[in-house]
Amino acid sequence: MTEKNMAISLSKVLPDGQSVNKEYINIILEEDIPVLCLNRGSQKKRLMPFKVLYDNNGDFWQKPGGGWEYYLTGDDYKKLKEKATAASAGWNKEVPKAKKTAKTDKLTQVNKDEEELEEIEVEVGYGKEYKSFAQMSTEEKIECLNENKRMLLDLLSSKPRDETKITETLVNTTKDAALVNHTIISEVINLTDEEAKKATQEMVDSTQEMVKSSAQLIQESIFSNELMNTLVKESKGTIIQHMTRVYINGIAFISYYNKLVSASSAIQKIRIKFASAYRKFYSPLLPHMHLEDIDLESVFCGGMRAVPPDLYFKWAVGFLIHDIGKASAIEYHEGEAAYDRKIVIDHVKQGYKSITTKTNYPIEAALITGYHHEYYGDSDGYGYFRAYLQRYKKDNPQAKQDYCIAYELEPMMDYQALAYFPAKVLEIVDIFDSLTDPNRVYRKAMLPEDALKMMREEFIEKRPKIDIILFDLFSSFIHEKEAQAAA
Repeated sequence: MTEKNMAISLSKVLPDGQSVNKEYINIILEEDIPVLCLNRGSQKKRLMPFKVLYDNNGDFWQKPGGGWEYYLTGDDYKKLKEKATAASAGWNKEVPKAKKTAKTDKLTQVNKDEEELEEIEVEVGYGKEYKSFAQMSTEEKIECLNENKRMLLDLLSSKPRDETKITETLVNTTKDAALVNHTIISEVINLTDEEAKKATQEMVDSTQEMVKSSAQLIQESIFSNELMNTLVKESKGTIIQHMTRVYINGIAFISYYNKLVSASSAIQKIRIKFASAYRKFYSPLLPHMHLEDIDLESVFCGGMRAVPPDLYFKWAVGFLIHDIGKASAIEYHEGEAAYDRKIVIDHVKQGYKSITTKTNYPIEAALITGYHHEYYGDSDGYGYFRAYLQRYKKDNPQAKQDYCIAYELEPMMDYQALAYFPAKVLEIVDIFDSLTDPNRVYRKAMLPEDALKMMREEFIEKRPKIDIILFDLFSSFIHEKEAQAAA
């Protein structure tokens, strides 16, 4: 698929009430022809599987919502016509002439609509900038990271700070870093592990230095109205834009979390209401423990506490590259029907393997990539840790997990805990972003409050997937952001 294609309105291809629609729809489904979705208000463009939209609304192209219009690209329209013509030839042998003629007339009418083709620029997957980054030399990509680090350092040292400039710089530098990492890792994937790690070392060093500056700036701009309110508006619906939003909001939430739990009374307040608000949630996760024995120290290994700087920056790198293994064809954030589960699961495996075998990124960052869809072992989740844990339990049937969440690696490696703290944070931020993204085509984006309500119902009350205490803190984070934005 080229980025520019001539396109024809789907309402022209599938006119309202036409009997030929059934044949066309069958061809579109069989050939897996995508739909080009254009929002006339924002001018955002996305490619979506026809089946996803069709299963949700059988005549979505006739009754578009949210300002969306639907098209077939020129290449796909040509494919549809060729298949329809071949089918029409088959009708000569199988149906009466009058019926064949009626269908042929409708084909002819649609053919006339070629005169109404218009040029539309398509931006999907990793976005239109991906090609230009892929064509850069490794030296040029590294220089891009270093220049971005210099820009971030300049912003950190400037007084007073321009909030608009902060937003623009954070979004662009994060996007660039994600593109650089994805293109370089793609280039070395077939090298030996030793060769690949050598080839990616400069990328790793430069990315980590850039992330330190970026994370510090985000930390100091945590409630910037300009930053938080324009993140989504800056998005063009690509995977890279999702990674950018999740990275920035993930770090901002960790910063908020640190400030909150560092307050003398915050943890004590959670402890006081633990029995009434949280204990029943954790009981199924720690079935070998008596209900009355489950407390805050059972949930957080070593006790609930602030994240130290060394882990903060390592986790920030993991947040940045968490979807680095995702294929450009995945429309992951459009709901359960919008993606092939096997392909989506593969992005976690590929990302984890790429980071652990082809780079020298810290193991903490790799675990975030591999563990951020575990969902406390629920069947809807996936990831490496559950497989490791199942093997460990099989080999050690008497062993028990006495904690739900670990901050450090050791309890994870020793199978003392069920989940890794930054991965549980990323699960929440990831889901929230997918629900509130205005570029969603499969269904209308939710308002923040509606998204939080849905997450509580589907991911906590029905079955424990995301962590309830971290979710409550995240909800407070979102509410405080909203209040700051309204001030």
